Amino acid sequence: MATNKKNEKMSREEAGRKGGKATSKNHDKEFYQEIGEKGGEATSKNQGKEFYEEIGKKGGRSSSSQRNN
Repeated sequence: MATNKKNEKMSREEAGRKGGKATSKNHDKEFYQEIGEKGGEATSKNQGKEFYEEIGKKGGRSSSSQRNN
């Protein structure tokens, strides 16, 4: 769906993919580890015990397999 026409907009999916590729070119493994750690800390600060119990019940299912169920 890539387009070069000025009057056509990029989809959110396409914009996300483009941004993700640019980010991966500019950052290394440590960058992703650091933002993952920050996200985990923020989640634990904002979520209660029930949140972790629920995701624990889901086990190792990936988000893509959850969408398909």
